[in-house]
Amino acid sequence: MRRIKAGAFVTLDGVVQDPGGFGELDAGGWALPYFDEAAREHSTRQLLESETFLLGRETFEIVEKAWSANTGPYAEAMNAIPKLVVSRTLRGPLSWNATALTGEAARTVAELKRGEGGDIIMYASFRLLRTLLREDLVDQLTLGVHPVVLGEGKRLFDGAQPFGLRLVSATPSATGVVSLTYAR
Repeated sequence: MRRIKAGAFVTLDGVVQDPGGFGELDAGGWALPYFDEAAREHSTRQLLESETFLLGRETFEIVEKAWSANTGPYAEAMNAIPKLVVSRTLRGPLSWNATALTGEAARTVAELKRGEGGDIIMYASFRLLRTLLREDLVDQLTLGVHPVVLGEGKRLFDGAQPFGLRLVSATPSATGVVSLTYAR
């Protein structure tokens, strides 16, 4: 059975929206000052250790626009990894080494997990992530908690049903970000 390893950058007040500065919030890009060389190396290693990158449609469109023409080790890993895009509107093969997955999200991803293959990495795609957490389909959740407060923006667990997680590790970075890894 394949594992889904999900991740998100989050502020101290729980905001997950626009960490990369793609124009969603006036304060967008809030994670960029904390993304040092160690974080780049870690992110690149995570991509290289995974077989598939899972995204929702909106995140796919944002990330493709931001990364498809970039260069460097992280961009090369991002461009090379096969991407599966959960979508109600997209169909078939897509640009940027991606394929659309249609149908009800939880059922489609559950089938994907039951299949053969390696780990599936996922980040952002917060609506999809909430659905997968609700259906107990996420095997590992890593939150990169950034030492910043925004006071506005979408939060990962808005509207979530109560559930528990088990802390696997807590790792601080030199920039003040603490990576908290949880399992169900």
